[in-house]
Amino acid sequence: MIDAAIQPLQRRLLTPMGQWLVVRGVQADHITLAGFGLGLLAIPALAFGAYGLALALLLMNRLADGLDGTVARLSEPTDRGAFLDIALDFVFYALFPLGFALADPMQNALPAAVLIAAFVGTGSSFLAFAAIAAKRGETATEFPSKGIYYLGGLTEGFETIAVFVVMCLFPQGFALLAYGYAAACALTTVLRWHQGWQAFASRK
Repeated sequence: MIDAAIQPLQRRLLTPMGQWLVVRGVQADHITLAGFGLGLLAIPALAFGAYGLALALLLMNRLADGLDGTVARLSEPTDRGAFLDIALDFVFYALFPLGFALADPMQNALPAAVLIAAFVGTGSSFLAFAAIAAKRGETATEFPSKGIYYLGGLTEGFETIAVFVVMCLFPQGFALLAYGYAAACALTTVLRWHQGWQAFASRK
């Protein structure tokens, strides 16, 4: 919901670090893959109840997610980079609740499954809209630097990470947080369906 609003601040904060990495020959794809690896390590950390470590790995994953785009803009953005960025992000979002389910299957398995199912709705509606928009030659004016058509909504990247952070800080409240955020994701999905229905009603 506020991804577009915080992008200018994120760009200002990350540009100096991005420039430092570019000078040293670090490529955006390498940062994307390293960040994904760090994110994967958060899953066993959650499973073993090391919530502080999982939070640190989550934040490092998100730092890498911002840096890869910064480095790409400062060097040479590629379609492969855009593909990796969004594909690995969606996998990470789905895996993170799984860590809580592994930590306490009796209490957390069902809410984790509901949240992951809700992520399928937001992710599929996002990518379906992006695919059709690209076919029609449309671009998202609010996200001009994104490698694909970036469709906003009630639950975007910032909100998702904020909920993950709160889950790590208050793991005993995971079930309530998961159900609540799943409901918000379901609303986002319905709104995106409606937006696509309206936007693609006419042929180009």
